[in-house]
Amino acid sequence: MTLKKGRENKVHIGIFGRRNSGKSSLINALAKQNIAIVSDVAGTTTDPVKKSIELFGIGAVIMIDTAGIDDVGELGKLRIEKTDEALKIIDLAIIVLARNQFGEPETTLIEKCRKYDVPFFFVHNKSDLEPLEDKTINKVKEFSDSGIMDFSCLRKDDTDTIVEVIKKHLPVEMLQKQTILGDLIEKDDLVLMITPIDSEAPEGRMILPQVQVLRDILDHDGVALILKETEIEAFLKNTGIKPKLAITDSQAFGLVSQLIPEDVSLTSFSILLARQKGDFIHYLKGTPKISELKDGDRILMLESCTHQVSCEDIGRIKLPNWLNEFTGKKLEFDIVAGLSNLPKDIHDYAMVIQCGGCVITRKQIFNRLKPATDAGIPVSNYGLAIAYVHGIFGRATKMFLR
Repeated sequence: MTLKKGRENKVHIGIFGRRNSGKSSLINALAKQNIAIVSDVAGTTTDPVKKSIELFGIGAVIMIDTAGIDDVGELGKLRIEKTDEALKIIDLAIIVLARNQFGEPETTLIEKCRKYDVPFFFVHNKSDLEPLEDKTINKVKEFSDSGIMDFSCLRKDDTDTIVEVIKKHLPVEMLQKQTILGDLIEKDDLVLMITPIDSEAPEGRMILPQVQVLRDILDHDGVALILKETEIEAFLKNTGIKPKLAITDSQAFGLVSQLIPEDVSLTSFSILLARQKGDFIHYLKGTPKISELKDGDRILMLESCTHQVSCEDIGRIKLPNWLNEFTGKKLEFDIVAGLSNLPKDIHDYAMVIQCGGCVITRKQIFNRLKPATDAGIPVSNYGLAIAYVHGIFGRATKMFLR
């Protein structure tokens, strides 16, 4: 099983600890209902399981209940590997201790948290049975200054306190609403949203990036006008209206760039999302490397969601074709959907291109791209790559470089 991000960009909190340390009981206490299976039998939780709950002052979060970090045997080793995978998609780790046990399983987990830049703190659970001892506090201090909280699921005040501790340790950006284009528009500015309707468009609704951008425009008191790319010319001619900004689906970049006046800022939904929560600096640096690709180079295409594939699919059909046509080279492509493991070693790739990432978090995108950026492999984004091969990379990013 590969953990995947849900359809909403909720805070993800992983619960880690030894078998029978009370991880599931902690989740139930926070949720104020029995949503996780609790048993005195060690190893009840075998694979990471996601639970959606509401925490006062934070909102909706995903709690990930994991298998014991001290699991044993061949099957136990596989369970620990699944637990480790959870570190790649979470924003905060709660490390649960019990019976004052602190040793190699915990210190190993600390190292893994630091590897993925995951903030963490400790909870000493079941303190009604065995209170937290000074020796345990001192052991924890040797490896971390994140603190340790004495906790019992039987004490209501402990549950309220742990929520405050969670808020204290969550990255600031997770508690703040991040704007998509609020810094690009002012009150009453008209934003043209260009949304092609083809076989890739979902029946009867708009795709998530379009909905997210629309809501952000409204949140910042802008005026949104939505139309298809085939209606742009008539709209501009018949109304005489000049928008402050035009945003297009990346696949229509080529046509739209010819129809939108040069003095109107133009970008794409994918580029806006890439700036909001992607590795934008590395994207800007890596995208021009497209011109340096050679015959036989292998490109890794990272999609964040899974969907049916059609002949008009952007990441699997159109963008690979555009890249081959632009470079004049015969390139090879691997497509990885969701947060699945890579089919090859990262060093086998000449470039990595990430989708807009509308269904995953900033942290998950950075962790997804980290092996490539650490290895010095150029990374790009669907929207930026499409803009580049259509010769409008400069125009599509100009507004962000002022």
